[in-house]
Amino acid sequence: MGCVHLPPPVCLEQRVRSPIEPSPGRMRDAFFDDVGDLTLGLVTGQRWRLRLGPITLLAFGEPAFDAGSWKWPIKGGWLARQPGGTLSYGWRDGELFGVVDGYVPRLPRPVYLATQGQVHRMVTRRFLLQLRGRTPPPGVPAGPVQRIVSSGVDLMLCAGLTALLRPRRRLRWAAALAAVYHLGCWSLTGRTVGGLVTGQRLVSVDGSPVTPWQAVLRLTALPLAVLARRAVHDEAAATEVIEA
Repeated sequence: MGCVHLPPPVCLEQRVRSPIEPSPGRMRDAFFDDVGDLTLGLVTGQRWRLRLGPITLLAFGEPAFDAGSWKWPIKGGWLARQPGGTLSYGWRDGELFGVVDGYVPRLPRPVYLATQGQVHRMVTRRFLLQLRGRTPPPGVPAGPVQRIVSSGVDLMLCAGLTALLRPRRRLRWAAALAAVYHLGCWSLTGRTVGGLVTGQRLVSVDGSPVTPWQAVLRLTALPLAVLARRAVHDEAAATEVIEA
């Protein structure tokens, strides 16, 4: 599709691998149904509108289906400088894609690139990964024993490094070191030291590398996974631990 990632006008494209094509109805309705969860409740979706409380952020016309994708014309809203452009979601050749093309944002270019543009990329990728789902898995899922051993190795490593530093507030330093260690390893290689020892890797559900925001979301949701005794953090971040 050859998008140029600079406004104005905007052309942004995101793709994830998906061997199974979702139903046309699901592709049409899923984003507007799920946008509340995707934005942690900040934005709500109505029939072809995105709203922040009483404010209509973006308004769209009726969608048209063509060649495996739904396309909505952008009619206006607080975030649009003028009507024009389209939003598309679809599936083609084993990939799900989301494209915004010809949209003119109201925000000045530097502000748009630092704020709305980044949020759009994150929300779109998370949506496409969730739409893709966890079936088929991106590889052989790591077993529970592998995951427990890997976590134990990583915790001992972080505890040992904290002890070597001998900080005054050891617990706070240990938490900070563990957070930086896991975020860096997950984002850069998908493998911690524990993952190397046990032969496992963290990937997105489509098999692609984990992005920094996915790593942050996974780490943030980790306490919920401990309480629920299931991989809530992987569900939230659309990630999977597989055998490497």
